[in-house]
Amino acid sequence: MLKLGILCSGGLGYKTASQIINKYDVKFILTDKGSISIIEFCKEHQIPYFAGNPRKGKGFDFIKEFDVDIIASINYLFLIEEDIIAHPKKLAFNIHGSLLPKYRGRTPHVWSIINNEKETGITAHKIEIGCDTGAIIEQIRIPIEENNTGADILKKYGVQYVPLVERVLQKVENETLKLSIQDESKATYFGKRTPDDGQIDWNWSKERIRNWVRAQADPYPGAFTFYKDKKVIIDKVEYCEKGFNNITQNGTILQVSPKLIIKTSNGALSLENIRGEKCIFVEGNKLDNENRK
Repeated sequence: MLKLGILCSGGLGYKTASQIINKYDVKFILTDKGSISIIEFCKEHQIPYFAGNPRKGKGFDFIKEFDVDIIASINYLFLIEEDIIAHPKKLAFNIHGSLLPKYRGRTPHVWSIINNEKETGITAHKIEIGCDTGAIIEQIRIPIEENNTGADILKKYGVQYVPLVERVLQKVENETLKLSIQDESKATYFGKRTPDDGQIDWNWSKERIRNWVRAQADPYPGAFTFYKDKKVIIDKVEYCEKGFNNITQNGTILQVSPKLIIKTSNGALSLENIRGEKCIFVEGNKLDNENRK
């Protein structure tokens, strides 16, 4: 039986680790302090764990006494250093939520929706010092449907993560592992997103705003705008046929009832789901951030 070390975070990390443990000898888990479900899982199953940033030797100091064949990184928040990468006898691999070499970096599924991609995917790849640069082991293509949100894509990932990890492990056991070097000329990189990055620019096209909103919809923090001094979070918008004068400023409220309709650069959008601070909207006023204190 292969001896594993698992690096994991969040719901996908928990789901995968909790199933892998039934088939393989998991010697340790590295996670982040916010992944409470993983920490509690480790305590319940008496799995040695380290919660926190593993860099500057902290992670390696914890794992160095554990003899493992493979380290599997699954939705892990941190980049890892060479000491951890070199530790397993056979392989250190990562599961990344894009079709590498495209969309290296953080939250690739969110960026894919924002950029109006029609498909995304999952890549199992060897871990190197660079960010998501290692040779590809296997990829799975996943369609992005017209109304898919970021959370919807994560659900699709959740179906595929465990089988993909198991296939990689089987290839190592059977000595059938094959690697394909990434084409650097096609590589793209997108950085970390925070809740503060979700602000809508009403000068964008209606298509970009719709993608922006659905990519970050509930249960994510959400795309947002401001009305006077209040924050408005928007989880769903739809195109609509409401007319307007082209000289009207983008972000202007064209209609309040029965739904809030906003002008953009190339059409109107109906705000289907909103949350946040309670506002009394007035036709002709603007959604913006100009009055935010």
